[in-house]
Amino acid sequence: MHTQTGSKLLGSFDYVIVGGGSAGCVLANRLSADPRVSVALLEAGGKDNWLWFHIPVGYLYCFGNPKADWCYETAQERGLSGRSIAYSRGKVLGGCSSINGMIYMRGQSQDYDRWADITGDQSWQWESVLPLFRKSESNWRGASAYHGAKGELRVERQRLRWDVLDTFASAAEQAGIHPIDDFNTGDNFGSSPFEVTQRKGVRCSAATAFLKPTLKRRNLTIITHAVANKLTLEGGQVTGVEYIHKGQTFCVKANRETLLTAGAIGSPTILQRTGIGRKEDLARAGVQLRHELSGVGHNLQDHLQLRSVYKIDGLKTLNTIANNWIGKMGMGLQYLLYRGGPLSMAPSQLGVFAKSDPGQPSANLEYHVQPLSLAKFGDNLHPFPGITASVCNLRPKSIGQVSINSNSPNDPPYIAPNYLSNDDDKQIAIDSIKLTRRIFSMDAFASHNPREYLPGTQYQSDDELLQAAGNIGTTIFHPVGTCRMGKVDDKEAVVDNELKLRGLSRVRVVDASIMPTITSGNTNAPTIMVAEKAAQLIACTAY
Repeated sequence: MHTQTGSKLLGSFDYVIVGGGSAGCVLANRLSADPRVSVALLEAGGKDNWLWFHIPVGYLYCFGNPKADWCYETAQERGLSGRSIAYSRGKVLGGCSSINGMIYMRGQSQDYDRWADITGDQSWQWESVLPLFRKSESNWRGASAYHGAKGELRVERQRLRWDVLDTFASAAEQAGIHPIDDFNTGDNFGSSPFEVTQRKGVRCSAATAFLKPTLKRRNLTIITHAVANKLTLEGGQVTGVEYIHKGQTFCVKANRETLLTAGAIGSPTILQRTGIGRKEDLARAGVQLRHELSGVGHNLQDHLQLRSVYKIDGLKTLNTIANNWIGKMGMGLQYLLYRGGPLSMAPSQLGVFAKSDPGQPSANLEYHVQPLSLAKFGDNLHPFPGITASVCNLRPKSIGQVSINSNSPNDPPYIAPNYLSNDDDKQIAIDSIKLTRRIFSMDAFASHNPREYLPGTQYQSDDELLQAAGNIGTTIFHPVGTCRMGKVDDKEAVVDNELKLRGLSRVRVVDASIMPTITSGNTNAPTIMVAEKAAQLIACTAY
């Protein structure tokens, strides 16, 4: 591997990958495995050589930290009581996989069957993409019809348990939501501890999994601190990328293809700065239209989490451990000696997939249950023993957009998810809070006196509960869909079923932005699958 830190690149590469996040790391690995091709990977952030990128609980120090995070914020959201909220995106090799919650979740089979219908391509259906999930995976269970054992991405059980979470699972069962063994077989309804992308208590990011094995490949060049400005065009072809490094502008050429892997926020904004997008969006930012694609930056979908917090008696939570020096020292010693304990924690340990009402055909809610409570990530834990039951509507109908504010990559984009703008989403939010209250009212919790701290028992009517959802709602960091794929006659589709940008040659978009609809769960594993599929598509057309 060669690294480039500032001098203008000489010559060109067969493939230029724009974005060193999950998809970019997978593509860099797969494409450079062929010694006949040359590959360049551009990443706006730095190397993942900070300790907190690897200790699982390090996400607490990464969110809102410009060393690791783009530190975006949304527009003021009407559905969130007029609030603007933090919108973290990874800015480091590994991208969001270096700072995320590490949950390995594929979604449900119907998600991919729906993609197949939208694209008219059956290779996107569940049975077709399942081998791609297995290819990347090294699962603690070993090889099976659903799991891989020889892939780069390690998936393990978490290394600690909490009585308070076991109690929540028991209460959920009393409410009709039974335990299951595995969330990743296509039907998620039930409760189970989350499995995580870790190896022996250390985060297994996409950079660790897919880039680290490539360090000796001389045909891969990784350029960090390279902020992609725009694609370079010649006629109807994309020829490479213009990027900025330490205030200077450089260009890198792609002989075969440019692969845009900058994520659901980064990819559409790079296209827009290039002059590719909706005419009105570009005009507002003062960018000349070069190729009209009205779907660029639109169709933003995200999971809104409603974080209910309860005070609890008689059960240990992280609040009671971490709010004193003895507890903190004990946590550090546990991790140092055993790579276990609270420092090995993902943000959420218990998952529960449920229905917001019995009439739903399948699970449409996901709970992330945490043995802790705090106002928001980055803040101190509450001074009382607390548990957080965060619930997401898995298939939101509220659609937003991303657009540039200027032609400079240094200016943050306009991000408007439009949470709770759809009436169905509003009702599901109301029903979600009611279901959370029902679970805490079960006999399993009776001896522990749960008291609702957030949103608060003063919210009772449906109108009040909708107001409460707006007060406590926030992103769970799953933006997708802003360069969505679709059929040839779909005017809003940005890429086709092979992820090729419509109307221009030698360029594909390969990341969460291509998802036409959001998956029913966490989005990192699906993004890695998309990159695996793209690598196969590229290999089929390479020679």
